[in-house]
Amino acid sequence: MTRPLASLERLADFWAEARHEIATNGGHPSPLTLHSVLLTCLLCVLLTVFYYYARTNFYHRHLSEHVVPLLGMTDSPFKTLLPYAYWAMASFTVRILVPLGCIVFWLKEHPREYGFRLWKRGHGPIYLGMYLFMLPLLIGVSFLPSFQKKYPFYANATDSIWHFLSYELFYGIQFAGVEAFFRGFMVFALFKRFGYNAVLIMTIPYCMIHFNKPVPETLGSIIAGLALGFMAIHSRSWIPGALLHWSIGFTMDIVCIWHKWDQLGS
Repeated sequence: MTRPLASLERLADFWAEARHEIATNGGHPSPLTLHSVLLTCLLCVLLTVFYYYARTNFYHRHLSEHVVPLLGMTDSPFKTLLPYAYWAMASFTVRILVPLGCIVFWLKEHPREYGFRLWKRGHGPIYLGMYLFMLPLLIGVSFLPSFQKKYPFYANATDSIWHFLSYELFYGIQFAGVEAFFRGFMVFALFKRFGYNAVLIMTIPYCMIHFNKPVPETLGSIIAGLALGFMAIHSRSWIPGALLHWSIGFTMDIVCIWHKWDQLGS
């Protein structure tokens, strides 16, 4: 009986030590709060929901056979756009509307405090400079087969100008969702607790969502996450980051399409 009792006593001591460590936050000056725990759990839940239910592969596996006939698009050449329309709507819902609801009804704060506003005057040229800096890099990596194979995501983008423009519109809405979530809701919520360390924390899951992309892009997302996170806080808005992100994605699609056409003509 001595050994089991000793084990129980040790477990009780460990639990007491753990409670003290949590209560004092390991000696860190900022206390660990239930609010921080719940917010972190919410961010993780939204990341999970998006990964499993909001992407095009979920549409293909579970929705395609029902949605296409429901919309009367069985013979439509534009039915191939539906997965990307779903992706855009799901991104808008999970990454913009749900965080907005949490900001207003749970946190009881104004969306402006989470980057839902126009940027500071004078910051437009900074974002333009970031795009011009990225342009030669985009052109350079577009020569890599891994990028030409990946972009554009939509295989039928070159079927017509309407296919291409419709896809790019959905692509842009998706980018708005990315920036609203990572450089809006996540970074501003964490900034209230961690200051600029919030940018470092946000960059980790942001890098992870690029794991199915070419390696140079995944590694580049670390720098992009840090830069866009800092600029979002500095400009008090995620909107210019969304425009920049969309411009970069649009440019990558254009140059990769050009490479494919050039290869077909040679």
